[in-house]
Amino acid sequence: MTEIKVPDLEQKALALLQADADKIYKLIDVQMENLTMPQCPLYEEVLDTQMFGLSREVEYAVRLGLIGEEIGREIMGSLERKLAHLHELYNQK
Repeated sequence: MTEIKVPDLEQKALALLQADADKIYKLIDVQMENLTMPQCPLYEEVLDTQMFGLSREVEYAVRLGLIGEEIGREIMGSLERKLAHLHELYNQK
């Protein structure tokens, strides 16, 4: 059996969390473009649910010691900034 080194796990955890953050961004982008407006309860429900899920993933990775708290905050903060920018763009239409 091959032994996995901790740095490999750290990189994998970071890559998976970033991929999940990117999926959330794409989901919200598609929803805003095609389905609902940002003021719609469905939009808010999807956004809240997805962001909560990602925050739990990040917290779990931090608790396992796979990523640092600062990195976790940056993942969440970066996604929040991207979504805020997307929301601004949508409102300018």
